Amino acid sequence: MTLHEYFAPQPTSASELPDPAPLLRSLTQGVLEVLAGVREVDQLARWFSEDAFRSLVTRANLSARARSARGVAPARPAFEILSIRCAAPRDDVIEAVVVVAGPGRTRAVAIRLEGMDRRWRATSLAIL
Repeated sequence: MTLHEYFAPQPTSASELPDPAPLLRSLTQGVLEVLAGVREVDQLARWFSEDAFRSLVTRANLSARARSARGVAPARPAFEILSIRCAAPRDDVIEAVVVVAGPGRTRAVAIRLEGMDRRWRATSLAIL
């Protein structure tokens, strides 16, 4: 093993990690609160890979700009998590869809979790 490989993120098997459902619930709630402007995006940084976090920061900034242009104050989103569906394409990967019902619409939040350094990290997130 080279020095670079030794210090790189190490994949972790799903059997060594906790059930991903509570994390998926928390991430979904946190992301929706970030986009609504009632939570700081930095609070979620430890659960995201660099690329996914940068994407979330960009989307949060766009949401803040849109709220400002419309003159809408940040407000805690009202939603209910209807279901969580998970699939494991590889041993250290979970791909999940969290169905969220809000007052005006029902949305799907797609999250890809990868086991890295003995914890789950979100490497991709999409709100549909």
